[in-house]
Amino acid sequence: METSKIDLDKLKKDTWTDQEYENAEVVMDFIQNIMIDHNFDYIKEKYGSHRYKQHNQSMVDGLSGVLKVVGDFAKKYPDYTYDVKHVYVDGPYVTVHSHATSNKKHRGNAQKGMNIMDIWKVHNGEITEHWDAVQPIHGAMRFLFWMIGGKFRNTNTYF
Repeated sequence: METSKIDLDKLKKDTWTDQEYENAEVVMDFIQNIMIDHNFDYIKEKYGSHRYKQHNQSMVDGLSGVLKVVGDFAKKYPDYTYDVKHVYVDGPYVTVHSHATSNKKHRGNAQKGMNIMDIWKVHNGEITEHWDAVQPIHGAMRFLFWMIGGKFRNTNTYF
């Protein structure tokens, strides 16, 4: 599968401080390697020691939860892609708005896939917390989320 590369300089806002840009760099590296390249060994090595609190209650707490979910999804849908559309940074919080698709022919089609808002908190160069909101766009994705959703795997709450 060919993968895209995130161009942070094109997504950067003029109002970001140097620290905010550094926070965005950490998150973009994380996203590039876990969500786009599926380089799970790199993620374990570089981010495995981070205190990662997961607020998506369908995943177990910690980095292992997101690795399992994304890893399983990438195995089932090898053409899965995560296209970063916007990045917003407010101090330690990096918000990423993306369009994810599981089928190569759906890439770029705004009527397919998932609309995703991810928020990461970065402290001293480490990702410490994650929140997300995922909106399946078309019927098949809505059905998939209905089938897999509902089981709480951590107690951190969505908020």
